[in-house]
Amino acid sequence: MKLKLMMTAAAGALIAGGLSTAATAEDLTLCWAAWDPANALIELSKDFEAQSGNTMHFEFVPWPNFADRMLNELNSGGKLCDLLIGDSQWIGGAAENGQYLKLNDFFDANGISMADFIPATVTGYAEWPKNTPNYYALPAFGDVVGWTYRKDWFERPEIQAEFKEKYGRDLGVPASLEELKDIAQFFQGRDIDGTTVYGAAIYTERGSEGITMGVTNALYNYGFLYENPEKPYDMQGFVNSPGAAGGLEFYKALYDTATPPGSSNWYMGENIDAYRSGQVAMQMNFAFIWPGVEADANVGGGKSGYFPNPAGPAGQFAQLGGQGISVVANTEHQAAALDYIKWFAQPDVQAKWWSLGGYSALRAVVEDPGFATSQPYAQTFLDSMAIVKDFWAEPAYADLLLPMQERIHNYVIAGEGTAQEALDGIVSDWTEVFEDEGKL
Repeated sequence: MKLKLMMTAAAGALIAGGLSTAATAEDLTLCWAAWDPANALIELSKDFEAQSGNTMHFEFVPWPNFADRMLNELNSGGKLCDLLIGDSQWIGGAAENGQYLKLNDFFDANGISMADFIPATVTGYAEWPKNTPNYYALPAFGDVVGWTYRKDWFERPEIQAEFKEKYGRDLGVPASLEELKDIAQFFQGRDIDGTTVYGAAIYTERGSEGITMGVTNALYNYGFLYENPEKPYDMQGFVNSPGAAGGLEFYKALYDTATPPGSSNWYMGENIDAYRSGQVAMQMNFAFIWPGVEADANVGGGKSGYFPNPAGPAGQFAQLGGQGISVVANTEHQAAALDYIKWFAQPDVQAKWWSLGGYSALRAVVEDPGFATSQPYAQTFLDSMAIVKDFWAEPAYADLLLPMQERIHNYVIAGEGTAQEALDGIVSDWTEVFEDEGKL
């Protein structure tokens, strides 16, 4: 993150793409999670280096440690990161604590309009307070929980015949969560080519955010709401409604009857491994994995299919993932960091981002007539991004997440108490957090 002491050939002049250059090129450090899309961003950023004369460095942290590492960096006023692709739930704290640069004036001056991005990603990744035109990030990576399934297994005539005899319908993409559970139970313990397989890999991880990012895909669709739509922070009867309890009971039943043994603490990586190694018929996971699935010799090349999180009794929703890219407020290289944002926002850059395996949130990319057929999973991505909801993005996000992780895991995995008691406990925990925050 230090100034380089070498002059660039284009110093003082405008270069390709309209980026500015200073008398010295700069070293910029971009911080993100360590996962496949980060490797694609390294490749993409070579174009920025060539155009700007700046040098990009990357600090990538594995997902289980990403939040602790980067939130500690922000909270301590560290100078490791000039640019940070931070999780969607951090936006409130980073904005209110002055850790992200507010980007409104920069966007206006450079013709960057949030109307050009998928609305859910603007709300989820860029805005604070939510649903106000106050922007602290540019949508960088659209992501959402969806499902991958062994299409080649589903299409086997003998499996199709047995399923239809048992359930009275064709085996295919489930239209509801209940149908998904039927399919998962149908495959549980089944012999496929001499190997015992299981129904579904779902999120159960306790230590960071995993089980919350999984269970919400059931809770939302059974009627769970974070708060009264008419009264902020009024949670009683919304978080712990009878419908929400039904969604939690569904998730526990899915875990108990249709998941691999030993899967009591699984998140993204474990689910990927189980799917790619042929252990499960379906997996819950964020959409970022789909390019890797397609490229995998065991499960790619037409062997896999993709579908959005199915509907429940109260509607069809899916847990939002993804991130926005922000300029860390105390960077010593603000102008160069903003140049990166300007470059990254360009439609041709966003199109290349998609082609490399990144998930562009730019409407010009995803609404292109050829987008839906550009990859086998592209239409599922579009359909999924249209139904997203997200966890709290409050400054007290971590204090809200941890008790949910604990109470959900204790009920779903350890079998402690009832679904209603778990949700009542979450209401109690969250009420205490918001009282401490002065919001109740």
